Amino acid sequence: MELTYYADLAVRLVNTEEPTRGTDVLTDVEAVRALFGPSQPAVARRAVEADITRLRGVRARLRAVFGAAAEGEETRAVDLLNALLMEYPVSPQISGHDYLDDAGRPRWHMHLAEHPTNVTAAYAAMACMGLAVQLTDLGVDRLGLCEAAPCHNAYIDTSTNRSKRYCSDRCATRANVAAHRARKRLERANRPPERPVRRTAEPTHSSAERSREG
Repeated sequence: MELTYYADLAVRLVNTEEPTRGTDVLTDVEAVRALFGPSQPAVARRAVEADITRLRGVRARLRAVFGAAAEGEETRAVDLLNALLMEYPVSPQISGHDYLDDAGRPRWHMHLAEHPTNVTAAYAAMACMGLAVQLTDLGVDRLGLCEAAPCHNAYIDTSTNRSKRYCSDRCATRANVAAHRARKRLERANRPPERPVRRTAEPTHSSAERSREG
């Protein structure tokens, strides 16, 4: 497992809540276990009720990291993440399990050993270390919050041109449609009012003309 994989854990945790919509799916132990996905079953099984509250606290702090990065406050984002790294240290180990090359030899890579006292500490250590790797490799400006209201989900921009502004294609489409409609409304509001067409009055005939026509 590569260290960059762990950054997805940070994004996954932050996006269990959508503050603008008032939704939160991190409400029970099963939701905590689901965060780990299929790759960490042993750790996930140790989840207890207390991890719900503990992970919510970590979630708020990770969202603050993404928020600071999105606002261009690089130093603040790094300081917030460093505080988490200090609180949830990792135990890196070299691993080769489950990864073999064509010759059957292990493909050695860094792995974060799981020796923390509780599930929250395990999750936070992996997520924060992964996020730190991405931040230092790609840059603080690659961390962001979706600009499509009311979403504001966290994302990591891995595009080649640093152009990502939304967490998904769905949000990008919705934002583009909303922007198009806003432009059309503005165009209509700024359009000068149409002048009413003045109709020419029908000519009237005198009584003498009417008598001659009759």
